[in-house]
Amino acid sequence: MEHAAARKRLVRRLVDEGVISDPRVIAALEAVERHLFVPTEIEEQAYYDTPLYIGEGQTISAPHMVGIMAQALGLRPGLKVLEVGGGSGYHAAVMAELVKPNGRVVSVELIEVLAARARENLRRSGHAGLVEVVTGDGSVGYPPEAPFDRISVAAAAPAVPKPLKEQLADRGRLLVPVGSRWGQELIRVTRSGEGLQEENLGPCVFVPLLGKYGFKD
Repeated sequence: MEHAAARKRLVRRLVDEGVISDPRVIAALEAVERHLFVPTEIEEQAYYDTPLYIGEGQTISAPHMVGIMAQALGLRPGLKVLEVGGGSGYHAAVMAELVKPNGRVVSVELIEVLAARARENLRRSGHAGLVEVVTGDGSVGYPPEAPFDRISVAAAAPAVPKPLKEQLADRGRLLVPVGSRWGQELIRVTRSGEGLQEENLGPCVFVPLLGKYGFKD
């Protein structure tokens, strides 16, 4: 009950501050139990609006950024989503709430120990049937299931990875932080009959994307 109250207060603050406004995104953030996705020793910090360390040099994104990205992607029931940088599984769970009952999320995580933890977190949160966590280099996308209606990248790339553009379905949206290791701009790429259009949604800070189309170590 304590966690539920803290989660509701957090989401209400994000609404009051104008960070999120989509009723479905609000409901998704209220539904997903973030405390299930952080290490038990920092569980009491789960509903702070801040990134938290989850081990292996990685963090769980701040709730406000998860909400901003979910809203910018325009997630709706039935869509197939690729997530690059699965981390703890929290962001995938929020997206799963927005694409269920007929949609699904494929989450690619480079670090096997984090991928294994994410699978367990998603099982405990009740999202295992909606999210498939695979281990691999997310910067090259996930060809076996391409194309994707939406692609969400939760790590910073030096440029928009070419394979992710290629794996974006018609009328699809791709969201990726682009810049240096120390600061980026959130870029939204939309595919239409006229090709690919890019929009800059503003500054952000993410851990670096590692892999063939990311940073080198």
